[in-house]
Amino acid sequence: MRSDKPSVAILPFANLSADPDQQYFSDGITEDIITDLSNVSGLFVLSRNTVFAFKGRTDKMERIARELGVGYIVEGSVRKAGNRVRINAELIEGATDGHVWAARYDRDLTDIFAVQDEIAKAVVAQLRVKLLPEERKAIEQAPTDNVEAYTHYLRGRDYSHIATRANHLMARQSYIRAIELDPGYARAYAGLAVCDVRLQSNYGSPIHVDDILATADKALALDANLAEAHSARGFALSLADRRSEAAAAFEQALTLDANCHEANRYYAEFCVTGGQFEFAATYFMRAMEIKPSDYGAPVMLVNVFRTLGQQNDAELYARIALERAEEELRLHPENANCACLGAIVLAFLGERDRAAKWLDRSLAIDPNDINVQYNAACTYALLGEFERSIDLLEAWLPQAGAEMRLWFKNDSDFASVRSHPRYQKLLQLLQ
Repeated sequence: MRSDKPSVAILPFANLSADPDQQYFSDGITEDIITDLSNVSGLFVLSRNTVFAFKGRTDKMERIARELGVGYIVEGSVRKAGNRVRINAELIEGATDGHVWAARYDRDLTDIFAVQDEIAKAVVAQLRVKLLPEERKAIEQAPTDNVEAYTHYLRGRDYSHIATRANHLMARQSYIRAIELDPGYARAYAGLAVCDVRLQSNYGSPIHVDDILATADKALALDANLAEAHSARGFALSLADRRSEAAAAFEQALTLDANCHEANRYYAEFCVTGGQFEFAATYFMRAMEIKPSDYGAPVMLVNVFRTLGQQNDAELYARIALERAEEELRLHPENANCACLGAIVLAFLGERDRAAKWLDRSLAIDPNDINVQYNAACTYALLGEFERSIDLLEAWLPQAGAEMRLWFKNDSDFASVRSHPRYQKLLQLLQ
């Protein structure tokens, strides 16, 4: 039951920069303000997963406040140009749609963390909430002293959203640059570790697992309470086949932050590769709740529920996955991974023509990405084109990393082709 504390939702700040690709920057500012205000015990602050579902909504604030069940809303905008940034922010009373407070900040980019602090403190002051000394300290604690490092970190996280090899490589370079600029940036080390796991496990990149673990351990050495760092370590430990330690790391991440998307998502994948499908379903569902833009989690749930024999649930999440994939492709038409996952869902739903179109689209965008090729093999299997599916798998297997090979062994998309002699030979190669 919600307490009688003042309740507030910080809506995603609009990107008013000339470059629409700067959206990652305004999203990062929004998330940091949410984090700052969440540290104030006298406030009830809605989580990122809840408010980002309202991104781009143009409804009256009164209606949004009523839907969210909060007394107050913070909205704003960010305009970044060169080394300058302009941030507008306002606090609105939900019941009346009246403005309680508003401010405009025209600053050098190096002042971005100070602006975030000022906004958080202004909201606290306007709502007449007492700010305890340790809460003030938490608000004033910047994730890094280097704004350029912060920008590269946000850019890396944005690249990671489109899960292709090329984007993982670009994300990796962004995280490395952030670390070069600030060797004490824990989140950048965690992001780098996750990139390296993806590159090694999905694409067989020659990155030694011990080096990945060292990167995750560096993040933990810098911030032992960072859920993302524990999650990254769990991800690396699973790659190293140290499964009991990996599970413990994921559990620790969730203890520190049950709403950590990375912890829920990677733990779900870990459970699939271990054949623990009921647990996988739980964590995939939580991941998609936390991050409304996560189109991959509901696709994975289709696979999990098919394996569990729960056809109705599989069809339910297939519809959700398709809706999210359509929105993702509207925003990022270059996302080959999303188009290919959408093709799998369409094939499962029996929409053969649309599945073929989405598959052709993904292969036209990025025909050489082996993860796209793997998902194409899944689609062909579901469409009954077994020879084409196995042709792709035979080319994919020598390049695949250890985790993807484990996923392949448990992938229900290939249920109809498992008895095929060529498929059986592939399974023998995994022994």
